[in-house]
Amino acid sequence: MSRIQRWSLVAAGALILVVLEARPAYAMHIMEGFLPPLWAALWFIVAIPFWVVGLRRINRLIREQPETRMLLGLAGAFTFVLSALKIPSVTGSSSHPTGTGLGAILFGPAVMSVLGTIVLLFQALLLAHGGLTTLGANAVSMAIVGPLVAWGIWRGLKGRAPLWLVVFLAAALADLATYVVTSIQLALAYPDAVGGFVASFVKFGTIFAVTQIPLAISEGLLTVLIFNALQANAEPELTRLGVLKGA
Repeated sequence: MSRIQRWSLVAAGALILVVLEARPAYAMHIMEGFLPPLWAALWFIVAIPFWVVGLRRINRLIREQPETRMLLGLAGAFTFVLSALKIPSVTGSSSHPTGTGLGAILFGPAVMSVLGTIVLLFQALLLAHGGLTTLGANAVSMAIVGPLVAWGIWRGLKGRAPLWLVVFLAAALADLATYVVTSIQLALAYPDAVGGFVASFVKFGTIFAVTQIPLAISEGLLTVLIFNALQANAEPELTRLGVLKGA
């Protein structure tokens, strides 16, 4: 990618995020107490196996490659910053970038299930965004499904398409997948009185899509920017992680 293309991505991504950011926002992710107790518990049960695998993977990674701690911190910080951008979308939730695609590319979905959940926990405790009872549901959508989608795209298209395009698609579609799952979660908990789950899913998904599609595009552009910077300044670390091929 040429220098002009890189700066074009920077400008486009920054412009979109500035235009789309809305203040104030009164909810973040699925807010505290919004899900019925049984649904809240179910999503915790779904998330726990991913957290166990992710913690084991992080422990092994730090033990075998302690130099990756900085990259782990970067992936977590990137997720925290992007997911703190808030755009009200529908009662009980809000739209925002997720930032999980980059970490999924670098470390895989298991690691991001833990990093993403830590981000969600900090936001619930420190910023009153999301909640503790809904932590499992928010983790499944943002920290588990999103990274799984990003990782699948990365593994499936790497070497078959330009690297920047693969990074863009991984980040953008991970963002969109998060909100598809959030729409499913809300529709399951609150089916439409007439049309049931399908009608409720269409309603939630349509409202989210208005803000989420441009957000996903901007997140993809910014993730390409960060990945290019890492490629230029941390190529040895990326090669050891298997993200880039060695010489």
